[in-house]
Amino acid sequence: MNKDLRIVFMGTPEFAVASLELLVREGWNVVAVVTAQDKPQGRGRQAKPSPVKAFAEAHQLPVLQPPNLKSEAFLETLRDFRADLQVVVAFRMLPEVVWSMPEKGTFNLHASLLPDYRGAAPINWVLMNGESKTGLTTFFLQQEIDTGSILFQEEEAILPEDNAGTLHDRLMHKGASLVLRTVAGIASGNVRPQPQDSSRAIHTAPKIHKETCEIDWNQPARQLHNQIRGLSPYPGAWCRLGTTTCKLYHSHLVEQTKEALKPGEFSTDYKTYLHFQTGKGLLAITDLQLAGKKRMDISAFLRGNAATLQTLRVQ
Repeated sequence: MNKDLRIVFMGTPEFAVASLELLVREGWNVVAVVTAQDKPQGRGRQAKPSPVKAFAEAHQLPVLQPPNLKSEAFLETLRDFRADLQVVVAFRMLPEVVWSMPEKGTFNLHASLLPDYRGAAPINWVLMNGESKTGLTTFFLQQEIDTGSILFQEEEAILPEDNAGTLHDRLMHKGASLVLRTVAGIASGNVRPQPQDSSRAIHTAPKIHKETCEIDWNQPARQLHNQIRGLSPYPGAWCRLGTTTCKLYHSHLVEQTKEALKPGEFSTDYKTYLHFQTGKGLLAITDLQLAGKKRMDISAFLRGNAATLQTLRVQ
């Protein structure tokens, strides 16, 4: 195995840091890191580095932050690093002039069992669709997104209590090990890329938008429960509650009561439970956040909002 293999790593969020950290810790020759530009964050709107940049700088790795991946200045700098291999984890779409540059190619880590759940948000969508398993795939990049030849895959069970946050964290660490295995396989020549069977691309995983997150109480309770867990803790499913909006972070299914409610109406004892009627069944909300307020468990929420909820029930 040749650990002198020159690697350029491309990634931005925390999900990518685990892979970069493991490559560095295991002694692989990461010669440069490409990541997003610093973005204004917080109340002061001060520019802050991406998690990948923060890690790279802490380990004295050269960092590139191109505003344009096709600019000649960036391409010239990238060529100067003479990469044998490029590793991509949670980064934007690359132009062919970039992914075709290294002799040994460019591979990507994707958080699903490709070809199923191609797209930007596979972790969210497998949960929203109520899947019982998902996984990870490394594959060589080609022109169409998420369609290149598969290198390695690993399955991961989805637990009933999982949300997007817990599944993200497990896949992040398991994905780092898969990246390490893939780099080692490519370095030793022990890989057999397999073309994707597009007939198995049953689901897609498009980017999450605000309308994706809105609760439609006419839908069945189980579907809404999966929507909530698939969007928790970020960006968060939401509904309208009176004149304000409310984010919903945790729920569970409950047996139907005899009370006649229409979808979107709720029952509560103002102390311990808040049950919403859906198109089929009741859904208990146990963790939520009113716009402009702190996130609260259901008991704290009911203590502070009993008067408002009484008004809403009268309407």
